[in-house]
Amino acid sequence: MSNDSYSAESITVLEGLEPVRKRPGMYIGTTSQAGVNHALNEIIDNAIDEALAGFASNIQIVLEENGYMTVFDDGRGIPVDNVAKYNKPALELVMTMLHAGGKFGQGAYKVSGGLHGVGSSVVNALSEHLIIEVVREGKIYRQEYKRGVPTHDVKVVKESVLRMPFETGTAVSFLPDKQIFKETIEINYERFRKQMKEKAYLIPKVLFKIRNNKSHEKLAFYFEGGIRSLMQDMNKGKKILHDPIYINKQEGDIELEAIIQFNDSLAEQVQTFVNVINTHEGGTHLTGFRTALTKSINTYAQKVLSEKDFKENFTGNDIREGLSAVIYIKMPSNDLQFEGQTKTKLGNSEVQSMVQVAVGNYLDYYFEEHPKDGKQIIGKILLAQRARLAAKAAKDAVLRKGALEGSALPGKLADCQEKDPAKSELFILEGDSAGGSAKAARDRKYQAILPLFGKILNTERYRLDRIVSSDKFKDLIVAVGAGIGDQFNIEKLRYHKIIIMTDADIDGAHIKTLYLTFFFRHLTEIVEDGKVYVAVPPLYKATHGKKKQYLFDEEEKETFLKNNPGINWNVQRFKGLGEMNSGELWETTMNPETRVLKQITVDDASEADRTFQMLMGEEVPPRKRFITSHAKLADLDI
Repeated sequence: MSNDSYSAESITVLEGLEPVRKRPGMYIGTTSQAGVNHALNEIIDNAIDEALAGFASNIQIVLEENGYMTVFDDGRGIPVDNVAKYNKPALELVMTMLHAGGKFGQGAYKVSGGLHGVGSSVVNALSEHLIIEVVREGKIYRQEYKRGVPTHDVKVVKESVLRMPFETGTAVSFLPDKQIFKETIEINYERFRKQMKEKAYLIPKVLFKIRNNKSHEKLAFYFEGGIRSLMQDMNKGKKILHDPIYINKQEGDIELEAIIQFNDSLAEQVQTFVNVINTHEGGTHLTGFRTALTKSINTYAQKVLSEKDFKENFTGNDIREGLSAVIYIKMPSNDLQFEGQTKTKLGNSEVQSMVQVAVGNYLDYYFEEHPKDGKQIIGKILLAQRARLAAKAAKDAVLRKGALEGSALPGKLADCQEKDPAKSELFILEGDSAGGSAKAARDRKYQAILPLFGKILNTERYRLDRIVSSDKFKDLIVAVGAGIGDQFNIEKLRYHKIIIMTDADIDGAHIKTLYLTFFFRHLTEIVEDGKVYVAVPPLYKATHGKKKQYLFDEEEKETFLKNNPGINWNVQRFKGLGEMNSGELWETTMNPETRVLKQITVDDASEADRTFQMLMGEEVPPRKRFITSHAKLADLDI
């Protein structure tokens, strides 16, 4: 474009809800399935705002078979009277104008979880069809919209088409727009269910009901204990060291609720919230909490431990081992500052100092008043510190300076030629036989092979000092390149695809689980960053003359043979990856054009932690109960 053609006519002004449809990612983060979940959560958050303000005690969500999602609350109902400045009802303004709502003034909502007052209008803009009904003062008001545009004025109707179950309140039913959400207009139901349970913990004495008409499932969540109930759920099945430490502090318009409890596991579980929003990236409230916790524990340790035991201050990593905590901030919605539109990291600096002082003062008092609990906590942390120091000594011995940069890569590693991590893949295999096949099959330009013979340690049960002293883990840590523990740096990762490739049988599944346990517990950030994958090799090969078909499990084999009964197929079962020739291994498992890779992700860190603890931890009864209740689902390899 020449400078001459750049004039006033070149300037585009997006009016009303046009900017939302033009750039939906700016408002809901993504137009993938996660964006559909986000849209539903925005409508639910508006109902929750009524509950937080003390005007609603019931919230119902209905998922219809035709894709519509409906949210009911028994709050006051959105105002329907005219706003003189715009000569339109407040209801229509809330649904059709960005930044129009009750969250910007100083009275309607002191605490709010909605999207800076734009949630309803954003969801409306991204919906093919939306209906809203408000029940106020004995009347039912309704308005409908197509892609954010009203199809009629707000009107009084005789009956509710949405079947409003309450005498007052708001009902919103919307159908996500396929023009926007091209991947799917269905929510991730499992993630949604967990989020609703989480929100019910944070708003005690509010009943959440869910009806899924697609699966015919009905759920209800109701907790009276608030974050105390959440802590009980987080530590279910774990051996706790003391009663929960509960902190509640109000300072001006900011309220802090926090709860702390240590258990005998090696993992940390900390959840943070602001106005019912899960700030899973943390922020200033988490920073203030960690600073206060570390300082108070070190101060107390200096008082109760001898110089022989307390050689140096505990680090944050020492204190996090076995820590469970919830930090919940409630504050005026118009004061909230988030890093990013989707509100996953709190940015208010005043919250950090408030939390730090409140937590620090309370813990200093608590340790003096509960010396038995204090000594239990200090004893746990002291063990973690000793393990860290032992691990550091072991790392200094086995990971010589420069090793992480690639100058001393393990001899078993057949590295690739590519130096760009984004284009490089590392296959981790069990056994020299499988490793030999993979080395012959690979594209050496970008595929590296690391064979590790024999089953590895179950790292759910061991600290870092034991792990880094194992030759198998030493080779793996050095090959991956990002270090471990306090030396970890994801920027030094040598491969952006780390692929666990094991046999397709039960033994292979067990080995795969051991590797996943290691990555989840000790290289967590690599998993959370989506860099860990699982290869899916076939279990059978069916041949008839020149025809062949790879079959990946018993069920697929039976289905294939049933659908092809007129041919006498010869079915070969692969006993392991080493039985495949290089051509078969490349074709089925390593060729990006034909292979199947499963990316390992963490949707719910708390649930993942609980699952690893149950299946891989030392407590037998929870694992036994799980096996008994899921026995019929097992795919036995006999």
